[in-house]
Amino acid sequence: MPRPHPPHREPPKRPKPPHPGYGPAAPGFGPPTPPPPPPQPYGHPAPPPPQYGHPAPPPYPHQYAQQPTDTPEFMAVDRHNSIVVDSAGVAFEDHGYSAEFPWHEIRSVHYKAGPNGKTLMMAVVHMDGRFYECVVDAKNRDLLGQWFAQLAAILGYYKPLA
Repeated sequence: MPRPHPPHREPPKRPKPPHPGYGPAAPGFGPPTPPPPPPQPYGHPAPPPPQYGHPAPPPYPHQYAQQPTDTPEFMAVDRHNSIVVDSAGVAFEDHGYSAEFPWHEIRSVHYKAGPNGKTLMMAVVHMDGRFYECVVDAKNRDLLGQWFAQLAAILGYYKPLA
């Protein structure tokens, strides 16, 4: 005589562990919302309470936009390379590789025309003696002359003793 099958039972369910990085679930959706603040005088509404732990954006974003600086800057660019001199220091880019030199790390900055008379050659000497150079082609000799005039003023402004 065949044996009767035992009734089907599901395996006991184990509680799932919380998601990694999260603590135990709190009842509800967080702390209770505080009551709204009293109305402001002269009909100005009170700012809304912060939600979900994120800070509220500034009321007038244009007041916090980055203002243009009045400090001089220089930029020379060709198809492959660039030189920038500004309040942060000197930056070179050479065929996609870049190097930035803050003013406090620069011993001196030198520049001259290249052999063809249409190339700006600039060198930065680091405080530890290392030497870095970047070459930018000007479209013509007049542009190179303009770059030299700008560089003399800019470097005199940022590195007057160099």
